[in-house]
Amino acid sequence: MKGRITEVFDSVQGEGLYVGEKQLFVRFFGCNLRCRFCDTRANRFIEYEPQELLEELKLYEDDYHSVSFTGGEPLLQSDFLNEVLKLTSQHGHKNYLETNGTLAGELEKVIDYLDIVAMDLKLPSSTKMGKLWRLHSRFLKVASKKEVFLKAIICKSTEEKDLREALNLIKEINNSAVLILQPNSYEDYGKMQPKLENFRNICINNNVTACIVAQVHKIAGVR
Repeated sequence: MKGRITEVFDSVQGEGLYVGEKQLFVRFFGCNLRCRFCDTRANRFIEYEPQELLEELKLYEDDYHSVSFTGGEPLLQSDFLNEVLKLTSQHGHKNYLETNGTLAGELEKVIDYLDIVAMDLKLPSSTKMGKLWRLHSRFLKVASKKEVFLKAIICKSTEEKDLREALNLIKEINNSAVLILQPNSYEDYGKMQPKLENFRNICINNNVTACIVAQVHKIAGVR
C-alpha cells in the first residue's frame, strides 16, 4: 500500500484553535472539492509506504504538539491514512486531521486513531460550489466522537443565511464545538472586518462559541 504525499515539513499551525503550536505537517495529494479560494493545488507527489512515512517523521525532533495530516483531502486515501495513524499512535504521537468535512464514511475508518479533527464548513456563498450541508452533518456526527472544531472561510460574498445554516447544524449535532471564522486571505481584511464582527455576534447570540482567526502563518511569513 502506498500513499501520495505532496510534502512533509515542520512549522507552526497557522489556523484554527491551535494556532501557534509547533506541528509536523503531512500534506496529502488530491482533493474532491474545488474551492475558489484554495491555496494548495499541488501538481506533484511522492509515493510512500506507511512505514516509510513514519521513518521520515522520525527524522524530526520530537518537540512538536502533533502531526497534522492535511491536504488536499487526506480522507481520499483513507486506507493508507489509517495505517499511518496506527503507526504514529503506537509511537506516542498526537494525530490532528485537517479536512473539508465531506467524507463521513472514510472518517469512520480512521476516527479511532485521531485526537483532533479540524473540520471545514464549506459555506455555499463563499465557495460557489453549492450546498454541502447533508455531507457536513453526517461528518460532524462522526467527528464528534473526538475533539473537533469547525472552520468557515468568510469572503465578501459570504451571506448571513449560510452562517445561520451552519449554526443550526452545530446546535443540532455538537453545540460545544467552536466555530472559527477565517477571513479569506485573498481579500482585504480591513474591508471584511465589520462583516466578521457581525458574524461573530450572531454566533454569540445563538450560543455558539466563535473566534475570528486569520491565517497567521501567511501574515508572519512562515510556511
